[in-house]
Parts: sequence; C-alpha cells; structure tokens
Amino acid sequence: QVKLVESGGGSVQPGGSLRLSCAVSEPIDTVNTMGWYRQAPGKERELVAVVLEDGRTVYANSVKGRFTISRESDKNTVYLHLQMGILKPEDTAVYYCNAEILTKGLQILDYWGQGTQVTVSS
Repeated sequence: QVKLVESGGGSVQPGGSLRLSCAVSEPIDTVNTMGWYRQAPGKERELVAVVLEDGRTVYANSVKGRFTISRESDKNTVYLHLQMGILKPEDTAVYYCNAEILTKGLQILDYWGQGTQVTVSS
C-alpha cells in the first residue's frame, strides 16, 4: 500500500523558518507530480507548491519568494521537501504532501500524507 510519510511541522514565530519533508517508498519511475497543499481552519485545502514531472515548479502567489519546493530520490524512495521562510501567521495550517503514482494496475492515482501542523504565532 502506498504511504506518504511527512515530517518537519511545528510552531515558529513570525519571520521564522521550517522545513517539511515527505517520503514515498515507491520506485522513482512511478512517481509523477508531487506537491504540498495546506488547509487552514475553516478554509478549503489549497495548493502551496508542486514539482511537475518535467521538473518545473509551480508556487501559489502567497508563498512565492518565501518557500522553495524540491525533490530528490534514491533507488526506491522519493523525497519531497518544502523549505519555508519568512513565515507569517497566515501560513498557519495543516500541510499535506500529495503524489500522483502509477500503480501496478497501470492507473495513476492521487495519494495523500497524513498532514503535519504548521503554526506561526508570536
């Protein structure tokens, strides 16, 4: 069963930094687009940043210039990182890792991590 394991959330003061990581233990040639999404209380889940299959990155306007998404892999694990800087209270949310994965049944399915809380507060 595909599992996305997230780490790195926590509490930080405004202006601070955090790094989120997500690990997917699947062959690298089956993992397509990966991204980070977030959901604040009372709001819908929104895109933060994605790495497309061709390596291009896309960011939400609200995080451009402050967040950096990156992807790396070894033989059987793909890692997705989100370096977050100049954090603001409005960045407070549960952050979710997402991956599009080609299954053994040749379907491309969406998978989500369990979510990690990021709280920005003084």
